[in-house]
Amino acid sequence: MPKTKNIRELVDVIRSKNAGPYELTFDFIFKSFEIYEEVKSSGVINEELIAELYDIKLEDVISVINYDPAKAIKATIVRPFSSGAIGETDVYGAQQHAPLLKIEIPWD
Repeated sequence: MPKTKNIRELVDVIRSKNAGPYELTFDFIFKSFEIYEEVKSSGVINEELIAELYDIKLEDVISVINYDPAKAIKATIVRPFSSGAIGETDVYGAQQHAPLLKIEIPWD
């Protein structure tokens, strides 16, 4: 069975926040450049994974980008409800990162 590490072991920060009233963004900031490079090269954090974790259409994943200078990966999705709309429960988008905590990364 392949070895994995949970994303929580590899990052200093996992967070969600608004990227305007109609989008949510998720940040993974890794503990080191070596860990970041390993996760980046694995390709695990991608549009398909984000769509699956948030049960959204693939086209609602706006982007998943690697930001080398900050040893970070950023994913952005269309908000299910715009910030402050009726039925919306997290106006700042700060409590939407929980599904990301399940991510497992292949690790030797």
